[in-house]
Amino acid sequence: MAVAEIFIGAFITVLFEKLASADLIRLARSVGVYSELEKWNNTLFQIQAVLVDAGHKHIKEKSVQLWLNKLQHLAYEIDDVLDGLTTEAMCRKLKQECNSSKLLSINSASCCTVFNLCTIKYDSKMSFKLDEITTKLNGLVEEKNILGLVNNVERSNGKSGRLEETSLVDLSRIVGRDGDKEVLLGKLLGRESRDENVSIVSIVGLGGIGKTTLAQVLYNDKEVRDHFKLMSWVCVSDEFDVFNISKAIFKDVGGEDKKFETLNQLQLTLTEKLANKRFLLVLDDVWNENYDEWELLQRPFVVGAPGSKVIVTTRKTMVASVMDSVQTYHLELLSNEKALSLLAQHALGKQNFDAHPTLKSHGEGIVKKCGGLPLALRALGRVLRTKSSNDEWNELLNSDVWNLENESKILPALRLSYYDLPPHLKQMFAYCCLFPKDYVFISLAK
Repeated sequence: MAVAEIFIGAFITVLFEKLASADLIRLARSVGVYSELEKWNNTLFQIQAVLVDAGHKHIKEKSVQLWLNKLQHLAYEIDDVLDGLTTEAMCRKLKQECNSSKLLSINSASCCTVFNLCTIKYDSKMSFKLDEITTKLNGLVEEKNILGLVNNVERSNGKSGRLEETSLVDLSRIVGRDGDKEVLLGKLLGRESRDENVSIVSIVGLGGIGKTTLAQVLYNDKEVRDHFKLMSWVCVSDEFDVFNISKAIFKDVGGEDKKFETLNQLQLTLTEKLANKRFLLVLDDVWNENYDEWELLQRPFVVGAPGSKVIVTTRKTMVASVMDSVQTYHLELLSNEKALSLLAQHALGKQNFDAHPTLKSHGEGIVKKCGGLPLALRALGRVLRTKSSNDEWNELLNSDVWNLENESKILPALRLSYYDLPPHLKQMFAYCCLFPKDYVFISLAK
């Protein structure tokens, strides 16, 4: 995830927000520039779609770096114009308020002064500036085609950026979650929750912390399989499609492969399948915060036998709240000991560093930097997999190649968290990236 991609991507997201402002749209229509701004919006979408690819290629391809530089400068120009239009929109709104009898009686002189300072002229100069920006945007689109930049593998809203997970898991490769498993088994199988027909157990935690892995472990546990009559696993990800999720559950619980014309037909049939049976459903990687969509999805679930469960994995506490989760389990980072074991497993194929004591200090340093995040540790371990001596690890960890490997292999966990930030925090994140490593901040506070 290149700094250029982060910064420009965040900046363009902010431009989209400004272009979508109701006050700005109203002004643009009144002065006849709405169609021009609409063109900007559409063209920026095309450009945004290739930013991930540009972020990967700009290090080795100078032409891509130049393209990103031009895009950054043009984004500043667009931002300046939109700020001017937004200010004008605000001043016109203020004038309307000042023209009301109530406000005029309070401070008419002050209102008129503010309005006079805000007026923008929509003359040939302004028209030329808009046309100039449109031409430059079109030029960048043509250049990105020539450069062979392709649409992002991730969706443009980029919430997940991950492969669809299944319920299958290699239990021999799971490290450090025995305690978590026992606690959650108690929630799934315990007597205290059997009074309700169905209850929600949410596993909440950072991207890459192991929520899905833990859900897989639970789903494949023998006690769990013996306890529940019906089971279903659905990877939801960023598109909460009630029809598709319901259909996947229906097929998992033994429904025939038939075509349903409406959601009503599907849910009636699913209700028949679940009725009076104790079931376990896993909804993996849920982002939806819309209560109405969740309420619609879970209607067939209430007919299940007492003790039925729905496991939800999510990075967002709000999701657990929306889904009425009465049992929310916050998954923590691995301890240093377990994290070191996981790194050894993926880097050396061993459970620890006993056979490679000279590499242990390197491993401890990596664990400290990763903070016990399993996804980062696995990615780092795979990079180090082919190196087995202290000198080779030293050479790799201190090389430029290591930094490039970091960019393409180690940062998926950071990318997952970054994409879920609101636009203003993406800008702050991008700004912080401008400071060099180990930059010293001096506080002047007393």
